[in-house]
Amino acid sequence: MKSLNQIAKAVTDCHACPRLIEYCASVALIKKKQFREDPYWGKPVPGFGDPRAQLLIVGLAPAAHGGNRTGRMFTGDNSGLWLYRALFRAGFSNQEQSRSRNDGLVLSGAYITAVGRCAPPANQLQPLEIENCSRFLRAELEVLTEVKVILALGQVALRGVWRLIPAELKPSPSLPAFKHGANVTLKDGRVLWCSYHPSQQNTFTKKLTEPMFDLIFSEVRSHLAKSD
Repeated sequence: MKSLNQIAKAVTDCHACPRLIEYCASVALIKKKQFREDPYWGKPVPGFGDPRAQLLIVGLAPAAHGGNRTGRMFTGDNSGLWLYRALFRAGFSNQEQSRSRNDGLVLSGAYITAVGRCAPPANQLQPLEIENCSRFLRAELEVLTEVKVILALGQVALRGVWRLIPAELKPSPSLPAFKHGANVTLKDGRVLWCSYHPSQQNTFTKKLTEPMFDLIFSEVRSHLAKSD
């Protein structure tokens, strides 16, 4: 896997997890009532964004009727509405709406990926599924050589990223405690940042608010400006 295009092809061609492949296909067949007329992607979803990104955003996995429907990370669901609005306000996106792969959205300085590439039942990935998918995130980390900040959206994303960081680059062998806004600096200078995931479970309950989310991207933007 020497390029992002090659990684994307390897992702979409992957059949390593039968449970997930079957689930994605069944969701695409049955569909959700409001998307009955939409063609569904129904397979693993590759990462998306700027090949020269300084910010790498890592989520959990595509949503059943979001990325699994549209074929693009955080596109077509409520989590995506929150994420792309925040990215737009911080200057990482040319628009605040993300509806389809062909909606004209372009990321500048940011790349979006996930620990899992298939929509999982009940939003729960099994350990072996995370292990199977880790090769894609590892490959992206190797190819995206200009990344200075890795933003983990949620605890699963934090664990998924941490396990791929070489031991010699970790400031401590222990997994950092997850806290919204917390960050640690790796020995190569990259910063691993944490944020609550913009899932409905967090946004509806006000565990995550738009000012809280905006502050994360404002702090990241400020850090990147200082590091240039």
